[in-house]
Amino acid sequence: MSEPHPGGGFRPTKNMKWTKTYIPTLREKQADAELISHQLLLRGGYIRRLASGVYIYLPLMQRVIEKFAQIVREEMDAAGALEITMPVLCPADIWQKSGRYDVAGKDLMTMHDRHEKEFVMCGTHEETVTSLVAGEVKSYRQLPLNLYQIQVKFRDEIRPRFGLMRGREFLMKDAYTFDANQESFKNSYQKMVEAYYTIFKRAGLEVVKVEADTGAMGGEAAHEFMLLVDTQAGDQTIMFCDKCDYAANIEKAEFKDSAENKTDSDELSMETVDTPGAATIEDVSAFLKVKPQKLVKTLLYMADDKPVAALVRGDRELNEFKFKNATGAAVLRMASAAEVEELTKAPVGFAGPVGLSNVKLYVDSLVSDAKNFIVGANANEKHIKNVNLGRDFEASHISDITSATNGDCCPNCEGKLSTKRGIELGNTFMLGTKYSEALGAKFLNSDGKEQPILMGSYGIGITRTPQAALERYCDDKGIIWPKNIAPYLVQLIPLKMDSPEQVKAADKIYEDLRKAGIEVLYDDRNDRPGVKFNDADLIGLPIRITIGDKSLKDNKVELKARSEADMELVDLDKVLEAVQRLAEKVN
Repeated sequence: MSEPHPGGGFRPTKNMKWTKTYIPTLREKQADAELISHQLLLRGGYIRRLASGVYIYLPLMQRVIEKFAQIVREEMDAAGALEITMPVLCPADIWQKSGRYDVAGKDLMTMHDRHEKEFVMCGTHEETVTSLVAGEVKSYRQLPLNLYQIQVKFRDEIRPRFGLMRGREFLMKDAYTFDANQESFKNSYQKMVEAYYTIFKRAGLEVVKVEADTGAMGGEAAHEFMLLVDTQAGDQTIMFCDKCDYAANIEKAEFKDSAENKTDSDELSMETVDTPGAATIEDVSAFLKVKPQKLVKTLLYMADDKPVAALVRGDRELNEFKFKNATGAAVLRMASAAEVEELTKAPVGFAGPVGLSNVKLYVDSLVSDAKNFIVGANANEKHIKNVNLGRDFEASHISDITSATNGDCCPNCEGKLSTKRGIELGNTFMLGTKYSEALGAKFLNSDGKEQPILMGSYGIGITRTPQAALERYCDDKGIIWPKNIAPYLVQLIPLKMDSPEQVKAADKIYEDLRKAGIEVLYDDRNDRPGVKFNDADLIGLPIRITIGDKSLKDNKVELKARSEADMELVDLDKVLEAVQRLAEKVN
């Protein structure tokens, strides 16, 4: 028998008997695993931790990874992408040329060779693939082009956690499209989006596409493909409209302000007032007997070590992703208490825009619409009433820099926004010419004019996705794998390996299923039935066949889906047909 190999072609099927493989299951919960999925991979004998954020994939996990990678590979090929393999190490100078070396900061893992030449251990390969294309593609006749790889990546996470969900070393599929014009690029981008939906559907996962911030990747726009979960693994907040298909990551989500928050248009005279002991929005609102939306917070930050201020309404929270994009800073951090006092001559809590010199003021759009609001007076325990933008201070920049919240109005219709939690499984970026211009990837168009290539970037977490799936597909006993990424489809359990009748029946079923191309894990251990059942639930194969004396007397075996409580008795000579029928039903 043989099975597809992720590298292409076929190879002999791996041994499928428990005693000939390595599945070190654990009975106790693991103290270093916070997520359900991480616990289950450790306890099910799928992975072992070598160092912080670095894991060994054991035989069962290796099969899961290969199954998912093969699905990804098939759909990338079907979409016209061509597989290549790029080195993990690349010269640091191309990251410096792209401008990402400083932006990535300490997340970028670097090293020096014996000649003191600096290299980057890539967390993504935009620079590498663009350098390749810059040296090869010279004419529009060579476009469009779509190149992809499945490769190890590195990211020096400050706090690696959650197992394979946020590790320092991980496996990823990344694809890159190259196009001559916008029409061609849109077609390439849409092909990748459609391929993503197909990939995740084949893996048994229903995802939603949401608008996302481009972040350090840069470019014109981005989307993320999210698996919705209600566990703590949902590290992304997604805003959904209840009337239209608008969906966006909280980092990107836009909204319309509700009518009741609009303020009067008449400008009143400024008035400085004492606010003893009132430094927070709640305290000042209570002291002055006004709603929080009448106040404007002046939040001081350092953008590339230069002071900037964000002005947001009192009832709103600053969105640091939007704010960072507005400033264009590579590094953005909140100012320390000492820095705030040096800039404002007042303690934290009393900063305001009036008279605040040498600080760029980034004003949220909601503040720009407000009149007669209250701000800090840059003096201890004092605030200023009836402040107005344009009269009392000037904005350096006006844009949306606050986060959407539950109940906000949809930016596209009259619906309301609500939040759900999700796990990012994949992403797509409209890079435009960011990398092609920086790294010289240009071509001659049909008119003989040189122009930069339009690029797209597309990632899927090969190791992240299977673990994320377990946040949805598990119960209190263990894993329930979707069938297409399960390490084996069937677990075959004879209850007594010292029973010749049970072993004979198990051997026949094992061979019949293997000949039919069905992957079986044969539990041939001389262990108690309870141990075998517990391990079966823990490792979570989709279908279980149990052979015991009671059923065998009637020439039958027990057949059960891992996702269902009920089992059925099946005639020995009908097991293959019954398994095939059940396999069609399970996810």
